[in-house]
Formats: sequence, structure tokens, C-alpha cells
Amino acid sequence: MIGIGSHGLSLGDPLVIAALAGAGVLLVLIVLLVMAVRASRRAARQGEPLARHMNMLAERVRILSEGQSQLSGGLQSVAQTQATAQTQMMALMEQRLAEVQQRLSESVHGSAVKTTRSLAELQERLATIDKAQANIEKLSGNVLSLQDILSNKQTRGAFGEIQLHDIVQKALPKDSYRMQVTLSNGKRADCLIDLPNPPGPIVIDSKFPLESYEALRRADSERAAAEAARAFRTAVRAHIRAIAERYVIEGETADGALMFLPSEAVYAELHANFPEVVRDGFEARVWIVSPTTCMATLNTMRAILKDARMREQAGAIRKTLRQLHRDVEMVVERVGKLNTHFNQARADLDGIGVAAERAGKRAARLDSFDFEELAPSGAGSQNPVPLGKSGD
Repeated sequence: MIGIGSHGLSLGDPLVIAALAGAGVLLVLIVLLVMAVRASRRAARQGEPLARHMNMLAERVRILSEGQSQLSGGLQSVAQTQATAQTQMMALMEQRLAEVQQRLSESVHGSAVKTTRSLAELQERLATIDKAQANIEKLSGNVLSLQDILSNKQTRGAFGEIQLHDIVQKALPKDSYRMQVTLSNGKRADCLIDLPNPPGPIVIDSKFPLESYEALRRADSERAAAEAARAFRTAVRAHIRAIAERYVIEGETADGALMFLPSEAVYAELHANFPEVVRDGFEARVWIVSPTTCMATLNTMRAILKDARMREQAGAIRKTLRQLHRDVEMVVERVGKLNTHFNQARADLDGIGVAAERAGKRAARLDSFDFEELAPSGAGSQNPVPLGKSGD
């Protein structure tokens, strides 16, 4: 028997047994509940990493899904871009192909135009060549005519005179030379240059024995060449003596003369192969000139003429300089007088300025002066006369 307070419980009592059994079951349930709670907590603690992994897996699945969506959109954008680029590429290729075709057409057209132009120019040049050929044929005829002219002594002399006149006309003033002048000995000079003394007027002869030179040029053997050279030397020396005797006159002409050769070839032949003949000319004071050297000699004569004319005009120049000096002195004198007048006028202006300044100062003092009543100076006046402002 179990006593609880004032009550006693009999273990044989069915109620007590039932109560004890219920309490035991309750206790077992509580214990089980506690064990279940602890097990659930332990399971929860053990499931947290799994949950985190699940969450991470879900997040990665979500990211993978988003990436797949982006990849799908990118693939679609790439497909669209590729389609657009392909379309643009096709359009560009068509445009470039059209441009190439146009350029090719223009190039072909330009080549055709250039070819046509070249053919036209070729035709023009062929026409020019034909014309030149005709001129050459004409010139050949003229050369033959020139040979005919030079073969005749008179016509050869006229040809030399014309050539000499053309050179002299280009080199000298018209009033400094004369053509075909008859000297005091009756000989006619082809050209006379009026140089001042010294040296005086000098004669230029244009006639030359060309037959001997032609024979020398046509010689086809050593013997013929030697004979032609001897004849050429003799002819030139004879011509030099003739010029010295005819055209060197004391007191009338210069002490020398010029022998004009109308051919540079003859001049070169003389200086190259016949230097002794040239020295003979120097000794006879007959100088041999060609068209080129004659022009140079005439230019030197032109300088001499200019210097002589300057000397002739020296007196007039000095006279003009004296007059100019006198005029300059008069100008200086008048400038001095004018400067004196300017100085006097400047002094007068300074005096006027000083006087005006003084008058201005006095006017300023009068303007600032206050007038008061003044006493009468006369004895006969009893009442003072006031001096005040106008209107008082």
C-alpha cells in the first residue's frame, strides 16, 4: 500500500494500476518525444550542409538556365548579324562589281580614245615628216643652187657681201659703218668701219678665193692634196697682200684690215692646217675672221665707238654738271632763306602764344575778381555811386 498525504493507495486497486500504467505510458511518451526532438535536431543539424548544397545546386541550375537563355539569345543575334552581314556583303560585292565593270568600261573607252589620239598624232607626225622630207629635198636643191652661186666668182663675192652686211648691221649702229666705199686710191671697200683715231677707219673685205679650197676638199690622192694645199696657200697669201696694198692707206684708214671668210669650214682649215698663212696675215696686219669671230670683233669695235662717243660728249657732260651744280647751289641758298623765314615765323608764333597766354591769365583774374563799392574820388560828389551787378 502506498501512502500519498493522508490518502493511501492500494496497489491491488485497478484504478491505481490503471493510473500507474497511464503515468508510465505518459512517461514513455515524454521520453520518446524528447528523444524524437533530439533526433530531429540532430537530423536538422546534419541536413543543413545538404540544404546549402541543394540551394547552391538550385542557384547554379538557375544560372545555367539564364546562361542557356543568353546563349540562345546570342545565337539568335549572331544568326541575325550573320544574315545582315551576308546581305551587306552581297550588296557591297554587287556595288564593287558594278564599279569594276564601270572602270573597266571607262578604261577600255579611254584606251580607245588614246589609241585614236595616238593614231591621229602619228598621222600628223607622218605628215610633218613628209613635209620635212619635202623641205629637205627643197633644201638639197637650194644647196645645189648655193654651190652654183659659190662656184661663180662674182656671185660668190655678192654672197659674201650680203652675209657681211647682215652681220655688221646686227652688231654696229647704222651711222658707224659704210658699205661699198671708194677710197682715195680708187679701190672700192666692201665695208668701212668708222673707228676713232687711233686706229681710224678700218676696212673689211668679203672676197675670198674659194676655188683653191674646193680643189683641196675634192683631192682624192696625196699628190693631188699636196698640190691643192700648195695652191690654196699661194692663193690666200696673194689675197692677204692684195688687201694690205689696197685697203691700208696711211692717214686715211687704219694700219690694218680684216679679211672676212663667209665659211667657218675655211676658217677652221686655215687655223688647223695652215698656221703659217695665218701668221703671214698677222705680219701684214690683215686679220682673218669668220662669221663668228667677225661678230665678236664687231662687238669690241662697238665698245670702242661707245667709249669714243662718251669722250666726245665729255665736254657737254661737264658743262651740264656745272649747270647742275649751280642749280643745286641756288636751291641750297633758297632753302636757307626759306629756313630763315620759317624761323622768323616760328618766333612770331611763339610771341603770339606768350601774349595770348598772358591775356588769358589776366582775363581769368578779372573774372574771379569781386568788385566792391568804391569811394568817390571827387570832392564835389556827395552821394557815392555804387558799383554792383547789372540790374541792381
